[in-house]
Amino acid sequence: MLKTKITDLLGIKYPIVGGAMMWISKDEFVAAMSEAGGLGIMASANYKSKESFAEAIDKMKSLTDKPYGVNINLFPAMTQIDNNDYIDVMADNGLKIVETSGHHAPEELVARFKDLGMTWIHKCVGVRYAKKVEAMGADVVTVVGYENGGATGRLDIGTMVLVPVVVDAVNVPVIGGGGISDGRGLAAVLSLGAEAAIMGTRLLVTREATIHDNIKTALLNSSELDTMLIMRSLNATHRVLNNDAANKCVELENKKAEFLEIYEVIKGENAKLMYDKGIVGQGILSCGQGIGLTRDIPTLKELFDRIANEAENTLLRFSN
Repeated sequence: MLKTKITDLLGIKYPIVGGAMMWISKDEFVAAMSEAGGLGIMASANYKSKESFAEAIDKMKSLTDKPYGVNINLFPAMTQIDNNDYIDVMADNGLKIVETSGHHAPEELVARFKDLGMTWIHKCVGVRYAKKVEAMGADVVTVVGYENGGATGRLDIGTMVLVPVVVDAVNVPVIGGGGISDGRGLAAVLSLGAEAAIMGTRLLVTREATIHDNIKTALLNSSELDTMLIMRSLNATHRVLNNDAANKCVELENKKAEFLEIYEVIKGENAKLMYDKGIVGQGILSCGQGIGLTRDIPTLKELFDRIANEAENTLLRFSN
């Protein structure tokens, strides 16, 4: 049994946290993660009004009674409504796990988290930022290494180094990720001192993932060599699947195109169309190098059970 400070603190079976993903981490998918024994995290940015978010929370009540969290996004370009509106809904429903992520620490929200008795998880890029939010009162810090899909941060540090340097720097539990796709990866980050692993890319290739089967097939057939970095010239580096949209983005960056021209390629509406219609090259698809370890399309429960069992067996190899 993989019992850690995070499983105790959050009341979850396995030390596995699902990354909050735009267009994807909505009620049914998130509930399935929590039902499978991990911690599902809803991406609040998926809901464009207080009312639609409240409806999703109501739906969650019928889908799971297990713990789940809500990500409050601090990227200005992705903030559709006042984040206090999301927190109001969380407070009204007694939700106690909040994750924040973005370009800055949420100074203006911390007092509310504390007043409401929430467990506050902050996702950041390195030691300096982890120590800052710990001093502000964060209960848990999440860091992901350079292998990860999506935003890679500014530091370009791999998981094997990033996780332990942050663990050594703070006194709160650390969730570590970046390239974690199986039980060996979970065992590795636990060995590095993390109390849980965060996963994103691997969860896309599951039965419950709310994306077109064409996208799942493309990911299943991809290797660790099939990701690329884009938007570095915009100071917003992302690791994504090597597809037509990603290559077009790099082409425009190399030409020093205007931002609005690049935006037409990378905008979220294209990604949503890709996920819904299955047109693999239509939009930017955040994808980590751990995709090279993805070889089937299980249910989330099958995946989490397998990961936990493999992690335990991996760690037991060295106990004799």
